[in-house]
Amino acid sequence: MTNLAREFTELILGWSADDPALIERCQLLLMDGVAVAAAGASEPGPTHVAQLSQEQSECNGPATVIGHGFSAPPPIAARINGMSMHVLDYEPMWNPPNHAVSPLLPALLALAEQREHTSGEPQGEALLRAFAKGIEAQGRLRLSSAQIEPAQLSLHPPGVVGPLATALACADLLGLDTLSATTALCIAASRSSGVMANIGSQTKALHCGDAAAHGLEAALLARRGFTANPDALGGPRGWGHAYFGERFTTEPLLAPLGVGRALVPGPSWKLFPSQFATHFGIAAALDVRAQIDVSATFHADDITRIELHAPAMPYIDRPFPETGLDGKFSWQYTATIALLDGKVDPASFTNSRRFAEDAQALLNRFTLSADPGISGALDKMHVEITVHLKDGRTVTSRCDAPPGSWSRPVDAEAVTKKTRSLLESTLGHERADHTLKSVTQPPRLLSVRALMACLR
Repeated sequence: MTNLAREFTELILGWSADDPALIERCQLLLMDGVAVAAAGASEPGPTHVAQLSQEQSECNGPATVIGHGFSAPPPIAARINGMSMHVLDYEPMWNPPNHAVSPLLPALLALAEQREHTSGEPQGEALLRAFAKGIEAQGRLRLSSAQIEPAQLSLHPPGVVGPLATALACADLLGLDTLSATTALCIAASRSSGVMANIGSQTKALHCGDAAAHGLEAALLARRGFTANPDALGGPRGWGHAYFGERFTTEPLLAPLGVGRALVPGPSWKLFPSQFATHFGIAAALDVRAQIDVSATFHADDITRIELHAPAMPYIDRPFPETGLDGKFSWQYTATIALLDGKVDPASFTNSRRFAEDAQALLNRFTLSADPGISGALDKMHVEITVHLKDGRTVTSRCDAPPGSWSRPVDAEAVTKKTRSLLESTLGHERADHTLKSVTQPPRLLSVRALMACLR
C-alpha cells in the first residue's frame, strides 16, 4: 500500500537543498524575517502572549524571544516570534497565497539556537537548508489543496500548511530518520488551524505562531517516540481529505524537485505592511497621487470621489475598518492612506491614523466595484482606481503588478534597504549594524546565537 506521508517526507528530506542561489535567497529571507519580527515584537498581540508566558513561568530556556528581553523553551519562543514575524503583514507572499516565513523560520531559529548552546557549532548553514525544505513543503501542500485564488480560501493557509512543513524542516535540522520524520509530519497534521474570520484581529498572527510552535513540538515529540497514524497526510481520514475533500490532489506533493520554490516562483517581497492584494490598490493610488503632482498642502477635501475596480475578494472589502490593524485588510483604507500620505508604512495602521478626520472623510467618498470577472490569482489580477477632484479633473491608474511582485521584482539591495529601515527604527543604528553583520555572515559561519543576541 502507498503511504503518501512517507513518500512526501522522503522526497523533501532527501533533497540536498544546497544550490548556491537557493541558499543565498534563503539568507535574504532570513534577513527580512528577523527585521520584520523585530519591528513587530512590540505590537499588542505578541506582547500579550509574551506577558502570558512570563506569568506562567515559561521564560526559562535557551531560545530568545525577540524584543522582549527574555528566553524561553524553543516552542514558546517560536510561538511568540512567529506572531512578531507575521503581525505587521510585512513578510513575503508566495503563489499560491501563503506566508511561508513566519510559521517556519521562528521554529528553526529556536531549535538552532538551542543546538548551538549544546554543541557550540554554528547552525546557520543547516538552518538555511532546512528553511528551503520547509518553504518547498509549504508550496506543495498549498498546491495540493487546489485553492489557488484568495477568494477560494476556506482557511488561513500558513496555519494549515505551516505546522506540517515546519515539522519536516525541524526533523531535518534534528537529523531524524525517515520513520521519525514521517511521524512528526503526521503529528503536525492534527495541529493545523486558521479560521479566516480572525483575519484583521490579533488572532491572525497567532495562526503563524502556533504553526511554528506546533511543527517544532511535533518534531521533538517524534524524536521521543511519540506516535501518530502512519499516513495522517493522505489517508482516507487524513489531513488532505479532512481539509479539502475531493479537491485534494496528491500529484503536486510528489512532483519531481527542481531548484525549489524559494527561487521559482520565489517570494513577492512586500514593500507595504498590508494584505498582498491591497498592494495593487496602493500602487495605483500612489501613481494617481504622482499624476496629480500634489503639494504638501494636499487635503482630503481636494477629492470628491474615489472608485476602485477590483477582483471580488469579500474578506478585504472593509469600507470602515474597526481598527488600524483591521485596515491592513481593507481595499478602501489602504488606497485612501496611499492617496493622503503618499506612503504606506507601519504607522499607517495605528488607530490614531485610522480614525483621523481626513481618513474618515475619504472613506465616506469611496466606492468599491468588485468584479467577479477579474481573476483573483496573485499573478493575474489587476485593479483600476479613478479619483475625482474638486477642480473637475479625473485621474485614473491601473496596476497589473505592484513593486516587489513576480513580474516587477526588486533586487537584494531593495530588501536590505527595507530591513535596515525596520531594524534602525526598532534597535537604533549601531544594533542594526550588528544584526545585519550577523545575518549576512557566510552560511557556514552564521551563528544563530549571535544573531538572536542582537534581537533580544
